[in-house]
Amino acid sequence: MDNSLTRPLAVVTGASNGIGYELAKQFAQNNFDLLVTATGASIKEAALAFEQLGAKVLTVEADLATYDGVETLYSKIKETNRPVEAIAINAGVGVGGEFVKTDLKDELNLINLNVVSSVHLAKRVVKDMVERGNGKILFTSSIAALMPGPFEAVYAASKAFLHSFSEALRNELKDTGVSITALMPGPTDTNFFHRADMDSTKAGAGKKDDPAEVAKQGFQALMAGKDDIIAGSLKTKMQGNVSKVLPDTVNAEQHRQLTEPGSANK
Repeated sequence: MDNSLTRPLAVVTGASNGIGYELAKQFAQNNFDLLVTATGASIKEAALAFEQLGAKVLTVEADLATYDGVETLYSKIKETNRPVEAIAINAGVGVGGEFVKTDLKDELNLINLNVVSSVHLAKRVVKDMVERGNGKILFTSSIAALMPGPFEAVYAASKAFLHSFSEALRNELKDTGVSITALMPGPTDTNFFHRADMDSTKAGAGKKDDPAEVAKQGFQALMAGKDDIIAGSLKTKMQGNVSKVLPDTVNAEQHRQLTEPGSANK
């Protein structure tokens, strides 16, 4: 029997490394085929690892920070002629540093990737899922969504947007057969902090959660149809839950201690 007729299809964005890579592995290990995307050719190398887990894998190189990049991905999805059973809208980027010193172009690119592309891609796939009456969507947000984020102000705001957006969509779609889940990791051992120029921060230099464990918890929450999950270590879960009840002024000050440039040496 044709494997494509027996395995559901999952889409994962930002799948060449980090949490996205581990999410794609989770899908592959749980009998999904994959369509994975990232900006560079490294996505083809990642695909080889997913294929070793038994998945049929299609790759798309696209810059999702652009309108055309999202449309390219969606066109590839449609070309499969297969329903998307699950999609992890995971691609994202951070920018760290003082807002008066950070590059505006970097932050606008962050908004385009983290926020605009997530809305754009969701707009395309949600309609298909609702028409079919089935589907699961995972948005990678962050525990940074639960607090103001000094020294990564635009990033934290983008993740707060994603959390709010996912919760609103979940409510809208509650009777459609489509479920929405927000994945909210804490500091995770990926290249995020280096790319965000946050190596000198306490968060960047400190102990981080295992991306494989974060992805596993996120995948399980998605499959269970949960609304969100604070994923990672017990410490991360406690920090996230405590931040839900603290005033924003207190949360902002605590966040500052982790993200202020040079805080790793204090």
